[in-house]
Amino acid sequence: MSVHLIKLCVGIESISHLSERQAARLTATEEVGKTIDLFHRTRQMPRRRDELLEGGSIYWVIKGSVSVRQGLLGLRQVRCSDGIRRCDIILDPQLVPTRPRPRRAFQGWRYLCRADAPKDLELSDEEAKLMPEAMRSELIELGLL
Repeated sequence: MSVHLIKLCVGIESISHLSERQAARLTATEEVGKTIDLFHRTRQMPRRRDELLEGGSIYWVIKGSVSVRQGLLGLRQVRCSDGIRRCDIILDPQLVPTRPRPRRAFQGWRYLCRADAPKDLELSDEEAKLMPEAMRSELIELGLL
């Protein structure tokens, strides 16, 4: 049975801001001639590795609310220039908006069981996906979306 991770997305204002930052990071590495996976580096290797790689995702907390998820493609241990081992969480580049759920601040990452994970935001109307995130969140809270 798969499990997910949940992590604060510090310094990010919105899903579109996260998308822009990740795209810029990939572009910058391509410009110097490197091929790189999209990843997030953490201090610790998750102990529940096998469960994470069975369809797990990382859920990003943006401005106090779980807002989006990205599929996990792999975990890779790396040794940084300071000699300390770290873990690269390799991410699927596709950002999947979720139903907003408030979440208080915490340090590091936490496991999130499948039953507690927010549902994906399933909007049939493409225009609804293009509306501002703040408006979409408010409409969901009011039960209108």
